Amino acid sequence: MADNKHLRSNYDKFPCTVINEDDIVAGEGWEEVGRLIKEKMDCLPGRKVVVLDCYQGVREEELVHQLTQQLTGTFFYTKDYFLSPNDIQALVYPDVTDDEVFGYLTRLRMIDFFDPTKIQQARAAIQQVQEGPVYVLGAGASLLTDTPGLLVYFDMPRWEIQLRFRNKEVSNLGMNNAQQKTSLQYKQAFFVDWRVCDRHKKKLMSRWDLVVDTTVKDHPKIVNGPALNKAYQYLTTHPFRLVPFFDPGPWGGQWMKEVCDLDRSAPNYAWAFDGVPEENSLLFQFNGLLFETPAINLVFAAARPLLGEAVQARFGDEFPIRFDFLDTMKGGNLSLQVHPGTQYIQEHFGMPYTQDESYYMLDAAPDAVVYLGLKDGIDPASMVHDLQKAHKGEITFNADDYAAKWPVKKHDHFLIPAGTVHCSGSNSMVLEISATPYIFTFKLWDWGRMGLDGKPRPINIERGKEVIDWTRTPAFTRQQLINTVTTVAEGDGWKEERTGLHEREFIETRRHWFSKTVHHHTGGSVNVLNLVEGREAIVESPSGAFVPFIVHYAETFIIPQQVQEYTIRPHGDSEGSLCATLKAFVRI
Repeated sequence: MADNKHLRSNYDKFPCTVINEDDIVAGEGWEEVGRLIKEKMDCLPGRKVVVLDCYQGVREEELVHQLTQQLTGTFFYTKDYFLSPNDIQALVYPDVTDDEVFGYLTRLRMIDFFDPTKIQQARAAIQQVQEGPVYVLGAGASLLTDTPGLLVYFDMPRWEIQLRFRNKEVSNLGMNNAQQKTSLQYKQAFFVDWRVCDRHKKKLMSRWDLVVDTTVKDHPKIVNGPALNKAYQYLTTHPFRLVPFFDPGPWGGQWMKEVCDLDRSAPNYAWAFDGVPEENSLLFQFNGLLFETPAINLVFAAARPLLGEAVQARFGDEFPIRFDFLDTMKGGNLSLQVHPGTQYIQEHFGMPYTQDESYYMLDAAPDAVVYLGLKDGIDPASMVHDLQKAHKGEITFNADDYAAKWPVKKHDHFLIPAGTVHCSGSNSMVLEISATPYIFTFKLWDWGRMGLDGKPRPINIERGKEVIDWTRTPAFTRQQLINTVTTVAEGDGWKEERTGLHEREFIETRRHWFSKTVHHHTGGSVNVLNLVEGREAIVESPSGAFVPFIVHYAETFIIPQQVQEYTIRPHGDSEGSLCATLKAFVRI
């Protein structure tokens, strides 16, 4: 951020959308949660059945302790009707596999985790309760009763679940494995739990009565379901941002500490996700109450207006574009790695599309480099042999003997279609733009270092050697993958450039340089942008369809396809100066 170093950070770490409506019912704290549940329950005609369903990772012990204090009646707990942990482990094994990192995207449903005999017993027992309210609590609670009643859903984002895995606080769905290795818990959640819970949640969203934000321990927030669903629809007509999160890593740097105003005492920050709905949250302010909800819920609730008809038809209820940060400023190299092609990822992991990506350089020191592609004349067998020996600790792998190394500068754009060996070197700040399948990285060499836990990180040479495209040599890389910039259009105070991605990748990127107002059209696809130059800009509707939206340097923001037309111009301290955005969308 060379042009802005003298200025105080204005990066917003907690962006929220303000919703003020008379029909919002909201509160915070367990007493308020209990009060609103009872208030809604009292309006039920006849027999009163309350379903208290929840996502994997919610602290069910907290729910049980608090809700049994607030609510009077007969409680049934779904954990009592699940298959045994051993049976669940056998059930999920074909998808979890023995691989340390990778599994297979499950086709299981929530009902598959229940014991068929026990679930019939539960339904009969619930039906037999004649006096007082009945509460069914836990993941899959709505499956235990056919009686129409009150539906309350306890939700949380995946990032918080990962933190709870690290702290040994929660188990996988139906398991008692809170003490298991964190990476194995995450793998099971990614390939099984979250797929199962998302399928189940999507069926409930249109009819949930109350939704509880359980992100903060012992401090829940609650809002009525129709108001939350209305807020999701509202976002499809407005620009918005996701709540970013930041994480350290063995190669992490120092750039984000200053630009994003993070804890200066932390050793480093390696990652930042600020444009990944599967992982990030949304913040709403409902009549003054700050409420956090998984951003993926927006995709589930409003995929077509958010993504666009053609994009939703191709990707379903998934957000196909990912923006994240990789900070190696005063840090180390990323691992030398490669991503699998589409055929491989479909056959081995059940993923319909692969992780094509690119590196856009937000900043770079004079000595910064990127490893991209391979050198001329290398012998694949020799490279694989040396990687294997290095993995065993017998030698140090010399990446410079095999991988092509390129100098980088700020605003360079490096395209990385699947199969390309690559990594960013130290002293770089990367805006990574990629397709969403973000864990399918085959590490080939990690420079002989340990992970943050003091243990080697998993290396995937056997998988990697199967997917490396050995034709990605310097002539190809120079011509097709590095700064393939062409001017598309220009006008008074603005210029539009195409910067990629490669023809093998479904994402298109456009960079706009502007000192005056520049017009944009969504073009049938959701747009994801980042302000890559300039301190501040403002997004506006030519027709006044949405409230002007201010973005700051390095912030990622999303424009739903339904917005269709919008403008961006310098704002505040940036008025009259040159700014730039990088925009990504799906080629249609």
